Amino acid sequence: MTKLSVNINKVATLRNARGGNNPDVLQTAIDCELFGAEGITVHPRPDERHIRYQDVRDIRPNITTELNIEGNPIDKYVELVLEVKPTQVTLVPDSDSQLTSNHGWDTVANRTFLTDVVGRFREAGIRTSIFVDPDPMMVEGAKQCGADRVELYTEPYASGYAVNREDAIKPFVDAAKEARRLQLGLNAGHDLSLQNLHYFHQQIPWVDEVSIGHALICDALYIGLKETISLYQQCLK
Repeated sequence: MTKLSVNINKVATLRNARGGNNPDVLQTAIDCELFGAEGITVHPRPDERHIRYQDVRDIRPNITTELNIEGNPIDKYVELVLEVKPTQVTLVPDSDSQLTSNHGWDTVANRTFLTDVVGRFREAGIRTSIFVDPDPMMVEGAKQCGADRVELYTEPYASGYAVNREDAIKPFVDAAKEARRLQLGLNAGHDLSLQNLHYFHQQIPWVDEVSIGHALICDALYIGLKETISLYQQCLK
């Protein structure tokens, strides 16, 4: 079964726009779990423009599903992960100035750095995933770095879905097959939605987890959070 991990960054963005604690990020994480999500994803950035480091500390002891912390492994981030000890850490190569993640790691060029970081997290008992583009070479590089999983960056699939979904999914199937050959766990995320998720899962049914935030929270504004989570899970059946 493919797990749905709900990224709650956008809830924090809304809270931070006004100050105070409305909407309540911690309560949202608890409610997502109550409504059936199998995981919670957070992506704290150095400027804390959405999820704050304290949010991560608050969420960890208050949920029973998996916590996935995404981010660029700068020193502050590494310290947070080792302190909180989530179920999973996802290494993402985003800079401070990026609006959102827009590419995966070059796991060949950055092998020494990634191997060191992955080793530190695995030594602490934290499952480690590396965010990669749908390239079998990058998947193999992640394996060489010692990662437990890769997360495929799915924005190119999402943007190409309406034009030609068969062409859009092909590189992802190839990368997913390489992950399976190498016995790497497989995650996926970025711009997956109610429109494109079912086909993605239909073509790659062995994906372990999808992490979805922006589209899911947008849908929840109209449908409601509980019903939205249910609809996304139906796409994974």
